[in-house]
Amino acid sequence: MVQIIVNGKSIEVEEGQTVLEACLSNGIFIPNLCFLKDREHPHASCRLCFVEIEGRPAPVPSCTVNVEDGMVIRTDTPEVKRLQKSAFKLIMSGHPCHAKTCPTEKPCTLMKIAKHLGVGLSPKPLEKLERDIPEVVDFGFMFYFPYRCVLCGRCVHVCRTQNEGKPLLTFARRGFDTMVAFFSDPGENVEAKCRSCLACINICPTAALVLKADERKTA
Repeated sequence: MVQIIVNGKSIEVEEGQTVLEACLSNGIFIPNLCFLKDREHPHASCRLCFVEIEGRPAPVPSCTVNVEDGMVIRTDTPEVKRLQKSAFKLIMSGHPCHAKTCPTEKPCTLMKIAKHLGVGLSPKPLEKLERDIPEVVDFGFMFYFPYRCVLCGRCVHVCRTQNEGKPLLTFARRGFDTMVAFFSDPGENVEAKCRSCLACINICPTAALVLKADERKTA
């Protein structure tokens, strides 16, 4: 165990934890979308989990830094908040869902982050961005809604873990039009395997993956 100081409070945490994991496990919320505890190399793709660490010249993504004894951390400085709000606004510029029509159980992850940052779900002053992607994709036993997807990569990672390094989900396209795709080996009984798993649906923070209505009755 090591001692760290977060927002002026000394806490004892497990050695080897990331700063993000250590804070979350001690009730200190840091906005995040792409973090998974078992991911060996954090993506830091959502750019939401910035913190300031004493001795470092600039804020850093807390999912990429391991705790050290005596480390002094601030999660609530003006610069940290500015970076988090900018990243959140950028995410929301391509995410058209509104709180009143959000299909996730309330409050969803994006709503929690918005409340924590003290901002709305609107991307203002940024404009809504149009992506050249379909509104919905039929994956057989579930639907994928690309416009809800924040490309956190959680579904791809958990699918890889559940299928011993051979995921049925992957990323397709490039840049702003990137989306999740579904593929399988010929002859493989994919639907039966996926119905018994559903890890990708359960881990999605924005209901971009949804079990079909007729499947919900038998899941």
